[in-house]
Amino acid sequence: MGDKKKKKQKLEIEQPVEQVPGKLKEKFYEKELEKLHVELVKLQQWVVAKGIKVCVVFEGRDGAGKGGCIKAITERVSPRVFRVVALPAPTERQKSQMYIQRYIEHFPAAGEIVIFDRSWYNRAGVERVMGFANDDQVTRFLAQVPGVEKAMKESGIILIKYWLEVGMDEQARRLESRIDDGRKIWKLSPMDLKSFSKWYDYSRARDAMLAATDTPWAPWYIVRSDDKKRARLNVISHLLKHIPYEDLPREKVKLPKREGPHGYVEPDYPYKYVTEHDWGAENARAAVEA
Repeated sequence: MGDKKKKKQKLEIEQPVEQVPGKLKEKFYEKELEKLHVELVKLQQWVVAKGIKVCVVFEGRDGAGKGGCIKAITERVSPRVFRVVALPAPTERQKSQMYIQRYIEHFPAAGEIVIFDRSWYNRAGVERVMGFANDDQVTRFLAQVPGVEKAMKESGIILIKYWLEVGMDEQARRLESRIDDGRKIWKLSPMDLKSFSKWYDYSRARDAMLAATDTPWAPWYIVRSDDKKRARLNVISHLLKHIPYEDLPREKVKLPKREGPHGYVEPDYPYKYVTEHDWGAENARAAVEA
């Protein structure tokens, strides 16, 4: 009986959320995410207190859910500690520099966690597939980047690399959903449209990249992302396990007593207030019309 109980507990611990069948209920997802956010705050305090340097790389096809994962990680922590780097296309000056040069300046200092929403691996992915880099440049990059990442580790940077793997049908569904959604249309650039038809070229580029740069000192971690909510929970759980941290002791917070007005009087000034809509009435009217 005892052995069966131990085996069951082991399965529960090792089985990723991704493999549990069925759609996650919103309430369950939010509850689990809240627990993970608490741990991310503890991690943040530990990183600052101990001067730790962390670099997290997110790569994957268009529509794989990189932005959603990054938002889930950062929405409850300080942007001064968790810095997100999403670089635009290089300028003419940057094109003349050593390829990785513009990324190096964003590497973390002590007490920082830098998250790259796409990274130097652009050369092995979009630049290769879309013809912005030739074969010699890509071959040289794949040969050199493991050494750069080893130097990062030797300098004290904790480097964690994620590849978000989305299926062909799910990617198509997500990109199609952006077409008529005014909130998402900015995510559908001309480059995304050109890239969409090149699924197998991206597959070949991904395979070559992983084979050349999946090293003992900087391994790739693959995240199945067809289910966005499970992917986010899995990524944050994995991240917390791969950055050693402790819950620092802290004093109980108590708000101090406010001072008296000491003669202060609110000014009679014509402030320009933001218009306050009657959202309650508009909500009721929308419900009737529905």
